[in-house]
Parts: sequence; C-alpha cells; structure tokens
Amino acid sequence: MPAKVTAQLAWLCILTVFLAIYPAWLQKPPKRRTVNSNAQVKMTGCCNEVKELKLQIANMSAMMGELNKKQEGDWVNVVMQAMKLEEITKRLESRLTDVESKYSEMNSQMGIMQLQAAQTVTQTSADAVYDCSSLYQRNYRISGVYKLPPDEFLGSPELEVYCDMETDGGGWTVIQRRKVGLISFNRDWKQYKEGFGNIRGDFWLGNEHIYRLSKRPTVLRVELEDWEGNIRYAQYNHFTLSNEYNSYRLFLGNYTGTTGRDSLRYHNNTAFSTKDKDNDKCVDDCAKFRKGGYWYNCCTDSNLNGVYYRKGEHTKNMDGITWYGWYGSTYSLKRVEMKIRAEDFKP
Repeated sequence: MPAKVTAQLAWLCILTVFLAIYPAWLQKPPKRRTVNSNAQVKMTGCCNEVKELKLQIANMSAMMGELNKKQEGDWVNVVMQAMKLEEITKRLESRLTDVESKYSEMNSQMGIMQLQAAQTVTQTSADAVYDCSSLYQRNYRISGVYKLPPDEFLGSPELEVYCDMETDGGGWTVIQRRKVGLISFNRDWKQYKEGFGNIRGDFWLGNEHIYRLSKRPTVLRVELEDWEGNIRYAQYNHFTLSNEYNSYRLFLGNYTGTTGRDSLRYHNNTAFSTKDKDNDKCVDDCAKFRKGGYWYNCCTDSNLNGVYYRKGEHTKNMDGITWYGWYGSTYSLKRVEMKIRAEDFKP
C-alpha cells in the first residue's frame, strides 16, 4: 500500500477516537479548589486578635483622657495649696513679730521683779558703783537689769544697764546686743551718742556712756552666735573710746578668742560713723552702704551693727551682722553681744 494512503488512514483513526471521547470530556465537572482547614482557623484567630487590639487601644485612649483630666485637676490643686501655704507663712511671720514683741515685754517685767531688791540697793548706795563689775564685787550675782547711780568721777547720770554676772566669771556691762531683730540699727549720730533700743532685748548703750565707762582700764568681749547654735568669742585686753570731739575713736589691745580671725582689728584707731556723719577712711560712704553705725575703715572686716537678717535670708547680703574671720562677708549672724568690764576685775 502506498505510504500516502497509510498516512491518511492513521489521521482518520485519530480523528475518530477524538470524536468519541470529546463529548464525555465536555460533561466532566471542573475540579473544585479546596481550602485548607488550618488556614481558615488562622484567619479567624487573626481577626479576633485585631478586634482585641482595637478594644485595648480604645480603652487606653479613654484612660489617657481620664489621666489628662486628673492631671489638670491635680495641678490646679497644687497651685491652690501653694497659695494657701504662702498666705499661712505670711500670717506666721506676723505672729512671730508679735510674739517677739511680747517676749521682750515679758522679759522686761520679769527682770523688774527679779532684780527689784538689787536695784533698790544700788540706787540708794553711797558707795562708788559705776559698772557691773562694781556690783559684782558687792555680791550682786544675778544677771539682769540694774540702775547705776550718778557718778561724779565719770560725770555720768543715773544709767540703766544690763549686767552679765555669769560669762567668764561675770561682772560684764553689756554695751550692745542683737538677738531679736525688731530694732533698726541704721540710726543717726545723736541716737548712737545717747543710746537706743530695749535694754532687755536689742540695744546700743550709747557712745557717750561707753566713753565714760571705758575711762578706766577696760576689757572688751564680743560674743557671736550663728544660726546653727555655735558660739564664738573675741576678747581684747584693752578697750577705749575717745570723746565726741574725737568722734568716739576706737582703741583695742591684744586679741584672744575662738572667732577664727580677729575681725575687729581692721577697725582699730578709726572714728565712729553714722548715716549722717561720715568719718570713715574710704571714698565710699560706708555707713550708708553697710546700713549701720560703726567704726568703719574702708569699709569693714566686721559689721556688728548691720541689718538683722533672719535664717533663710542671712546669706544673701553684705550689709548684715558680719564677722569676716568666721563666716565671711555675706553671712549675717543670729546673735551678737558686746560687753566690757574693768581690767583689774577678779571673780
């Protein structure tokens, strides 16, 4: 059989088979795609987690809002409390001033009652009594206020003084004290000459009286106290004030004490200055600058008659009650006393 006929028969057979199976192939349903069950579970879990996160975010937002509101409310409360505390502090400061004033008055009354007998004796005594060391030698041993009778030798009238009968053997006549802070020491020449203040509280005895009391050989003691209760002293084996004609010039002897450095030596041989009488050795007006009456040089190594600053304000100014040898120029002391007695005093 020729090759061409054979090929035609082969193609005819292929066509016949194709026509036989084609209708069945068309009727076979398409293969369905199946979804894995594990994937479905994961998708469901993921959706739930998203929902929970959204819920948590919503809760957190609500909590943040409440916290912001609370914070605003707390801040307002803090401001209100601060204002109340400031008002209370002002009231307490006012009460403190009143209490200090009453305390000074009470001390005055107690001093009168305690020393009435001693005062009566000193006022009527014919003996020469011209300072507290004289009273001590006559067995007056209670610290407090005494009245010194007039003295012809000193040329002084009756004088009320405070006697320290305890410190270092006693017999001290106090010429200056700072401890309460209710008396201003920024005074004029006349006031410093005659004296001012409360003899039982803060006072300056008066330059004229100090001049007369220091006519005979005299010792000076300066006592200092800081705001922590520490006490130091400076003592000079000789102390003299000149008369008013020489502007109450200061003369000091040798120093002994515990103040670290002698901060009164710089003021030795200097005249007394006040805000209305400038006798210092400086171009500046030290009395106005330091706000007190003192033996200013140019200007200070101590300023015992400066401004009284209370604790909290006592380290911020150079015009306070200072002793440079102990705390420097910007520490204002809590308490200061200057006192004198005869060089030949024996307890």
